[in-house]
Parts: sequence; structure tokens; C-alpha cells
Amino acid sequence: MIIAGGGPTGMMLASELRLHGVHVVVVEKDVEPTKIERSTGMHVRSIEVMDQRGLLERFLALGKQYPVGAFVGIRKPPPDRLDTAHAYILGIPQTTTDRLLAEHAAEVGTEIRRGCELVGLSQDDDGVTVELADGTQLRSRYLVGCDGGRSTVRKLLGVAFPGEPSTVETLLGEMALTASPETLAEANEEIRKTQLRFGTAPVEDGFYRVVVPAEGLAEDPRVPPTFEEVKQQLRVTAGTDFGAHSPRWLSRFGDATRLAERYRTGRVLLAGDAAHIHPPAGGQGLNLGVQDAFNLGWKLAAEVNGWAPEGLLDSYHTERHPVAADVLDLTRAQMELMALEPGPQAVRRLLTQLMDFDDVHRYLVERITAIGIRYDFGEGDELLGRRLRDVQLERGHLYAQMHTARGLLLDQAGKLSVEGWADRVDHIVDTTAELDIPTAALLRPDGHVAWIGEDQQDLVTHLSRWFGPATT
Repeated sequence: MIIAGGGPTGMMLASELRLHGVHVVVVEKDVEPTKIERSTGMHVRSIEVMDQRGLLERFLALGKQYPVGAFVGIRKPPPDRLDTAHAYILGIPQTTTDRLLAEHAAEVGTEIRRGCELVGLSQDDDGVTVELADGTQLRSRYLVGCDGGRSTVRKLLGVAFPGEPSTVETLLGEMALTASPETLAEANEEIRKTQLRFGTAPVEDGFYRVVVPAEGLAEDPRVPPTFEEVKQQLRVTAGTDFGAHSPRWLSRFGDATRLAERYRTGRVLLAGDAAHIHPPAGGQGLNLGVQDAFNLGWKLAAEVNGWAPEGLLDSYHTERHPVAADVLDLTRAQMELMALEPGPQAVRRLLTQLMDFDDVHRYLVERITAIGIRYDFGEGDELLGRRLRDVQLERGHLYAQMHTARGLLLDQAGKLSVEGWADRVDHIVDTTAELDIPTAALLRPDGHVAWIGEDQQDLVTHLSRWFGPATT
């Protein structure tokens, strides 16, 4: 298996495949990991993903927990009884997330090749041939493009990427500021009442992460801004550059919003920013990519290992494409609510009032944190198609039983069997007081509920649907 792109999506996908014994090569064009921190945190569903694979403690040790509840800068007390054991946002720099996921991928046996740029690809009925910039060719059964918004893989496939181009641009950087913390706090409080594309956040030793609106659109968005440009825009927006000096890195980003028409073309698939781009409003980009990888990994492994039922790999597009479309709409709405014109500001004031209603606030929080996602598995219990939170069992927490990325039958009566699928599905006889379900629940490796019931023959039907034919 070849993965193009060594960011969080690529490394998460590599790890998921390795847990199923698939040989994985990650090719990354950059020689060194990026120092740019576009993302500063994880939402609830991504926190759950790390917990399901036994990685969460690594992230908690290096991050900071914040209350969940804000939407586009409108802060309200967290909704009561969110359906999760992790009702918080984890503040953690993307560079740290990248490092932890890369370390985990290496630990489980991923071959990571840095300084290797993919420049060509071709595929046939048996596999994909990849050409690298140095003339080397690699061959694998499948290729996944996790190579960012300007994805070479997507362009070589000719997959359309419809949407809207950038209309505004924002400058981003890490630099030292001589202004006092009190001055910076006051500026943040006052300016962000209207201009949410501004902010200064402390990093360490007098250095800050600075975000400020750009004057216009750059001719080439790939070219970083100059330090003078950043300081000038600080003066325009805040009336001062806060004594900025010693920049560590500078970048720019726009509000382009695009979604690939398809996530699969034969033996080549797309994930993360290669499949969708959107403004960073709400901090959903990294989370969406990691969750793409979590959905795709076990399905792709099933294809490689020969037990995938018909249509399983195609369900990656069926399930994740609508999720991305929903996120794009949510970020479009948030960008409108950040606009300074009277109309958007009036809508913002109205939404601020509506969020005092618990149902409205909960709905928005569940959407932005991705815990409200329900895949269409057909008619059935309200839990069907949803991910199951980390419930307490007699033997401990549910997620502690899911580190191996296998399916799981939670059997509360001990009357069912996964005979014929024991090489793919774990059978746990245990009880929980936290769920009102008949007897048992069948979970996919990504934690989504595939079946709820008590009849063995009905269970067999659903085991075959999700985990292929039984072994004799």
C-alpha cells in the first residue's frame, strides 16, 4: 500500500492499515516536518478516535483541555450531558499532533520515506504504479492521496474539485511580541468583538501565534507573506504591531471551499485535504481528515486481506462525502457570521440568542464536534449508524477493548456467537448500565454501531454484510 502525504491524515491511515497487517509505504515530498501550525486543537470525535486506539494519553500529556460549547466565537456554557465521555476540546499544536501520529505509524511498522515527491501514476486491474521525482517507480495494490489541498494525486486522476475560490485571505505566523500579556488580552477582547480573523495566542518564551486579516488576495497564495506585511496588517487592524520581532515562520491561508466529486477512482482513493478544503473556521480540517482515515483504514485493509464484502470499499465515499459536504456548509456559514457588514452581524446577534436554547446549542456542538454523525445503515434503533461513546463495562471502558481495530460484539446476555468471524470480530460478554439496548451491539472497527438485537441469525446476516463471508 502506498500513501502519498505524511500529514495527520496519511499517518493515521497508515497506522490503521498496519494494525491489520498491511505493508504501508508513506511518501512525503518534504524532507522535514512542517513548522507551520494551522490547527491548534482536536474536537470530541477525534479525541475519541485516539482513545479507541490507545493513543489518547500521549495527546493529553501534551495538550490542554478547554470547555466545549463555543460556535464561531459565540461562547455559551457547555450543553448538559453530551453523548461522550470526552466533553472537551483538546488544545494541542498541529506540529505536536503530526509528530505523535508519525511516531505511532513508525511504531506499528510503517515505512516512511521523506523527500520523495510523487509526480506520476498509472493503474491497471492489479495495482497502481507510482513514479517519484527521482525517477524511482513503486508498485502497490492501492494508492491513497493524502497530499493536501493542491493534491498531485487528485490532479493526475483528473477528479473535479468544484467549489468557490478564496475571496479573503488571512496571515498567520509565530513571532515574539514585546507588548505585555495584559495589553494583548485587552486587544483580543476588543478587536474580536467584530473581527474574528484576528488573534494573538501565547506559545512560549514571549512568542505568540498571530492571526490577522490580509489586505487582499496574494497573486500566489503559496508564497509566504513578508514580515513587514504582517506587521503592517497588525497596525491596520489593531493600531499597533505589538512590538513584533523575530518571526519563526509565516504563512497565509484563504477561504476557498471545494469538494472532490469522487473519493475513489479504481485503485486510487483520496482522503483529508486532498478530498476537501474549506476555511479553518471552527478548526475542523485536521479532524475531518483524521476521521476520513479512521473510516477508510479498516475497509481498505479488508480489500487487501481478501475478506471485504462487496461494496465495502465504496462505502467510504458513500459515508464520508456527505460528511465533508456538511462541514463545508458549516464553515461557509461561519465565515458569513464573521463578516463585518450589518446583515451578517444581525444574524450573529440572532444566533447568539438562539444558542440560549439547549436544543439549538446542542445541535451546533454535535455538528462541529462530529459526534452527531449518523451513517445510513437502514431502518433500526436510533443508535444504528452512530458511533458508540466510551461506555463503562464491568471489565472497564469499552474503548480499551478496541485498540486492535477489529470489529466488536458487545453481548450482554452471553447467548450469541461470532464463530466464523472470530479472526475479524472480538466477542465480549459484558454488561453496561449506560445503554438501553436489547441484548447486543455489533460495532465496526471505527466504533459505529452496525447492528443491535438478540437474534443469532440476524447477527450472522450483519456479520456477513460488514465482515465478509465466514471462515470454515
